[in-house]
Amino acid sequence: MAEPTSPKQTRTWRSSMSEPPSLSSSSVSLTKELQCSVCLDVFSDPVSTPCGHNFCRSCLKQCWDNSRIYSCPMCKETFRKRPDLKINTTLRQVVLHYNEKFSVRRSEVLCDICDERKLKALKSCLVCQTSYCKTHLEPHHRVPNLKKHKLMDPVENIKDYFCQKHERPLEFFCRDDQTCVCVFCTEGDHKTHNTVPLEEMSEEKKSQLKKTQTHVQQMIQERIKKIQDIKHSAQLRKRSTDEEKAASVEVFSALIRSIERCQTELLEMMDEQQKAAEKQDEDLMKDLEQEITELKRRDSELEQLSHTDHHLHLLQIDSSLYTPPHTKNWSEISMKTDVSVESLRRALTQLQETLQDKLTQTVLRRMQQFSVDVTLDPDTAHPYLILSEDGKQVRDGDIRHELPDNPERFNMCGCVLGKEGFSSGRFYFEVQVKGKTKWTLGVVRESINRKGEITLTPQNGFWTVFLRDENNYEACARPPVSLSLRKSPQKVGVFVDYEEGLVCFYDVENRSHIYSFTGQTFTEKLLPYFSPCSNDEGKNSAPLIIVNLQFRKFSHSLL
Repeated sequence: MAEPTSPKQTRTWRSSMSEPPSLSSSSVSLTKELQCSVCLDVFSDPVSTPCGHNFCRSCLKQCWDNSRIYSCPMCKETFRKRPDLKINTTLRQVVLHYNEKFSVRRSEVLCDICDERKLKALKSCLVCQTSYCKTHLEPHHRVPNLKKHKLMDPVENIKDYFCQKHERPLEFFCRDDQTCVCVFCTEGDHKTHNTVPLEEMSEEKKSQLKKTQTHVQQMIQERIKKIQDIKHSAQLRKRSTDEEKAASVEVFSALIRSIERCQTELLEMMDEQQKAAEKQDEDLMKDLEQEITELKRRDSELEQLSHTDHHLHLLQIDSSLYTPPHTKNWSEISMKTDVSVESLRRALTQLQETLQDKLTQTVLRRMQQFSVDVTLDPDTAHPYLILSEDGKQVRDGDIRHELPDNPERFNMCGCVLGKEGFSSGRFYFEVQVKGKTKWTLGVVRESINRKGEITLTPQNGFWTVFLRDENNYEACARPPVSLSLRKSPQKVGVFVDYEEGLVCFYDVENRSHIYSFTGQTFTEKLLPYFSPCSNDEGKNSAPLIIVNLQFRKFSHSLL
């Protein structure tokens, strides 16, 4: 006969109650004191009833969950209100100490008939209340009357499997009281209760255990897969970080080399300017010294003539002596020296601009490494817009198309969103705006209002810049920011760092920064935003074109 199962789906009925041979009588007594009368096992999370008896919390809960009457399974005292059970922490500590010291393994049951060397029992008989080895069990397979006896897996304390009141085998399980009973009990105290054979209850519990085991195994597999996903994600993140670090080192190393070369060029230029200035100074001083010598000679001549008494001689001397000698205009020479210094300043300014251009180029190339493939979402496009088949171009068609007014579609503003949304990380895309007199580009929150008039501000979920009237550029902040650009962009790059709250716009071909929204807070998915604006009688008929950067190989070398 199969062993009955307890309400606790994780343990077998009475499986842990057999004491190891080494336990003393006091230990056996302690075991009985720590035994739940419902499952006949050592307490698990023991709770105490108002009448003072102790049970496993799960056993008592199951008893009361299956009954309308809240009574003690041991003394049958009934309680008007279901007691609020608290774990008996002291008793639980005793149980934990007991389990650590004694509950090591199930003891080996020996044959009760063997005289000298006792052999291991093969079965226990509930009728004979005796355990038999293979040899002494043989009559139970041969003698007709013994063949009717009920055999079970060997147990050490077989009397625990008998009803203490009727001394009959426990063959049934009472669902109402959640306890094992004998056949006489089913005709007495449990006559009106829902009782089933132990075999049936055992199979039911096994089925429950199987379901629980399947669920536990599924939970294990889910968690194993989650661990694998986390490890895989960590590997990808580490690989991405390593690649990013390597790329950053290479990019900024190139920038440093460029700065060092520009510095060298500037120093060389300054040295050349200094040498040129020194050469000029030497030449000028030489000329001055020659002129001084000549002037001194003239001065000596004039001094001599001024003291002569030969009137005829004074009248006969060369007339050139009566005028100062011809010399250089030294004030002009001094101005030319100032022009040389100004040239040096212009060279320095030019080098600073070159460095700024190289820095912007470095940043732009760094951002281009996060390029994503963006396509236009036709379900969001305003009815006046015409999208290319590949979803990479959009222009105003000047004619309204009959399209369903679904919730995603803009019904007043001539714009369209990208299909791809991003809720983390960094991403970059480029748009060709060549030939257009007005346009709007940027990113938006997925939940933006798409019906009626729209105000383009970060507060409303829009991070955009626009062109109007061919050369009026503006960032749609609050308040709006007028942008002064040296050249008109032909391609605009849009970069977003979700975690940093950063949206940047760049002039790709001129390698210059247009505008950045900083310190933003993103809490939902962001979508690329495109507006080709009105056709304007053909003046603005050129399309916005999404540049395909997905497979571009960017070189980290800047020079």
